[in-house]
Amino acid sequence: MTYEETTEYLFNQMPMFERQGKTGYKEGLENTIALDAHFNHPHRNYKTIHIAGTNGKGSCAHTIAAILQNLGFKVGLYTSPHIIDFRERIRVNGICISEEYIIDFVESEREFFEPLHPSFFEVTTAMAFKYFSDMNVDIAIIEVGLGGRLDCTNIISPILSVITNISFDHTQFLGNTLEAIASEKAGIIKAGTPVVIGEATEETGRVFKNKAHEKGSEIIFAEDKDEILNYTHTTDGYIEYDTRSFGRFKGELSGDYQIKNTATILTAIKTLMAKGYIKNDNNIKDIIKKSFKEVNMLTGFMGRWQKISDKPTVICDAGHNTGGWEYISKQLNKFKDGDIHIIFGMVNDKDIESVMAMMPENAHYYFTKPDSKRALNEHKIKEIAGRYGLDGDCFATIKDAYHTARNTAKENDMIFIGGSCYIISDFMRTCF
Repeated sequence: MTYEETTEYLFNQMPMFERQGKTGYKEGLENTIALDAHFNHPHRNYKTIHIAGTNGKGSCAHTIAAILQNLGFKVGLYTSPHIIDFRERIRVNGICISEEYIIDFVESEREFFEPLHPSFFEVTTAMAFKYFSDMNVDIAIIEVGLGGRLDCTNIISPILSVITNISFDHTQFLGNTLEAIASEKAGIIKAGTPVVIGEATEETGRVFKNKAHEKGSEIIFAEDKDEILNYTHTTDGYIEYDTRSFGRFKGELSGDYQIKNTATILTAIKTLMAKGYIKNDNNIKDIIKKSFKEVNMLTGFMGRWQKISDKPTVICDAGHNTGGWEYISKQLNKFKDGDIHIIFGMVNDKDIESVMAMMPENAHYYFTKPDSKRALNEHKIKEIAGRYGLDGDCFATIKDAYHTARNTAKENDMIFIGGSCYIISDFMRTCF
C-alpha cells in the first residue's frame, strides 16, 4: 500500500470517534491489552509522562516535550488529533513518524489486529508505543485521547501524571457532572506516582485528593504554588512571564488560557526536578526560556491562538468547548484596532448553546462546517446564533468562508477561525 492508501485504511476501516462520534468510540481496555502483549509491552522500555484534562493537554504536552528535548533527552510525543497529516500524532524530538514505518506497521500487523476489530485509536496507540521503543526514546509524553480511566493510553506506568483541568466535554461518555468527569480523568493517577493538577474547583479537587490518597500518590496543585508572579502580553505577540523559580521568559503560545497551562507546566517540571529526573542546575532557566519561546518549531505544534498573517490579523485556535471559549471570547473582545470577522464551525456533540452565549456580539460571522460526519450544519449554527443576537452568512466550506472574509476585511481588522480542531484542519489544508 501507499501512505495515502494506508491512512485511508486506518481512517475508514476502523471505528474512529473523531470522524464518527459515538459509534466510533470503543470503551474498555481489552483490545489495548491484547495489542500491548502482542508487541511485548513496548511502553515498558522507556519512561512516560501521562497528561489528561479537558483543555490544555496539547499545550502542556508539547511544551514539556520541548523542555525535555532541550535538556538533551530523546523525547517521544503522542497527541491527537492531527491538524494536517496523521504523522503529527507520533513524533520523536519533533520529527514525525515516517510514512514507511506506518505502511510497514499496518501491512505487517493487520493480520493480527483485524480479528480484534480495534478502533482507530487503539491501533494508533499501539503503533506509537512500539515506535517509541524502536526509536529508543528516553521518555515519551503521552496525551490521553478521551477521559482517562478507560482510555487506551492508560496501560502505562508513568513517572508523572498531569491533569490540566476539568470542564464539560464528552459528557455522553464521561458523565454530566464535574465530579463524574473528574473521576474519569483521575483514572490516570497511579500508585506511588506524583500527580500535578493544573486547575481544580472544590468539587473536582476533592475527587483528585481522594483518588491520590487511595493510590498513595503525592498530589500537587499548581494553583497553590504561585509560580507565576506576573505576566503581560507583549507587542511582538508573546506572553512574558515573571516566575518564582525560573526568572523571566517569553512564551510563544499567546492565548490567554496559556497562563494556566504555563503554571501547570512549570509545576510539572519542578516536580520532575524534585524527583531527580531533571537536574537542578544553572542551565535550567536558559532551557525554560528557549523552550517556551520556540515550542512550535521544536515540536511542530499548531492551532493554538496561532497568528497566520498580518494586515488583516489572521488568528486560528482549536478551542472547541465551553472551557476553551471562556478564554477565547474574552481575548477576542480585547481586540480594538478594527472589526472582528469570525469564521466558525462546530461538531454536533458539543455544547454550542453555551459557546454562542459567550461569543462577541459586534463581530461579523461566517458560519461553516468541517469535512466530518460529526459536523454541525452551517445553517443550523446560524439558526442557533440568531437566538443570541449573532448574525452572519453561511458557507459550505472553510475555503469559501475564508476567501469572503479576506475580501471583506480591512487591514486593521482581525479574522478569527475556530470552533473545532477540524475547522482548523480544513483551514490549514485548503486555504494555503
